[in-house]
Amino acid sequence: MRLLVVDDEEGLVSAVTAGLSRAGYAVDGALTGGQAMEKLLTTEYDLMVLDITLPDTDGFTLCRAIRRGEISVASGHDLRILMLTARSGLPDRVRGLDEGADDYLVKPFALAELLARIRALLRRDITAATPVLEVGDLVLDSARHLARRGDRELSLTLKEFGVLRYLMSRPGHVVSAEELLEHVWDENADPFTQSVRVTVGTLRRKLTVDDEEPLVETVIGRGYRLREVTP
Repeated sequence: MRLLVVDDEEGLVSAVTAGLSRAGYAVDGALTGGQAMEKLLTTEYDLMVLDITLPDTDGFTLCRAIRRGEISVASGHDLRILMLTARSGLPDRVRGLDEGADDYLVKPFALAELLARIRALLRRDITAATPVLEVGDLVLDSARHLARRGDRELSLTLKEFGVLRYLMSRPGHVVSAEELLEHVWDENADPFTQSVRVTVGTLRRKLTVDDEEPLVETVIGRGYRLREVTP
């Protein structure tokens, strides 16, 4: 999943980006509303963490413009917005939600709570009940960062975990390498590298049992697909 953190405090952006990256997300940062807009126009983010106080605008204005369609962001209506701000008053919280934010978290905050709220917002796209994804005998627990196939726990890198989570949220659907690069890697990734192909290859080997047909299929010229297999 690809996230954007927008805050005028560079130290906070760095700390939050590091924490979210350790949790397996691809994360970009922006220090102004203008920087945020440049990234939102070209990159399909799944969720934006947005401060209200910015040097060139405010989070309310940016959120309202996105929700009213005044700004055509690459993510469209699928973008989740979590306001993260020191403004704790009830009027601000009500206004933030009324302007279109999906959630509102007040500083100071615990990283564990921020991660839990992000998982809750992203679950709306894949399941209404649980952070655990199940496809056949594959089980992925985003909250505990665990994955297993049947009784076998899988030892996955952060990128392998991110690719598997994305594929499991779209079982049976073809996902292009560009889409994986967009949602699992961050803005520093080189689009001309073989990172996606290599990561999918190692993930495929870790998922495969004996000589069976691989769970992750390559659809030539289109991308990759997770087969739905009945355990």
